[in-house]
Amino acid sequence: MHDVKFRSTRHTGFVYTICVKNVSLSADEDLIEQARLVAKSQHTTLNAKFREWLLHYTAQNGDRQAFNSLMTRLARVRAGRSFKRDEMNER
Repeated sequence: MHDVKFRSTRHTGFVYTICVKNVSLSADEDLIEQARLVAKSQHTTLNAKFREWLLHYTAQNGDRQAFNSLMTRLARVRAGRSFKRDEMNER
């Protein structure tokens, strides 16, 4: 009789309605295993955590662009006078 091992498949709750792209990343094997354990303790997967990180990472650039745009629009705004250091630091 042969020992047969079946690998269990995990199913996620995601149904993609858009095209997704697989990405290969390189990292220390122990670090990846630790990250998987952290994700598991949070009842999620490393892939899900990466997608979440990617959303936050790309949003930062959008925030930066919005800030720069606001500063450009406000560049013409003048207070009408100069303020002393103490006045600027008042709360």
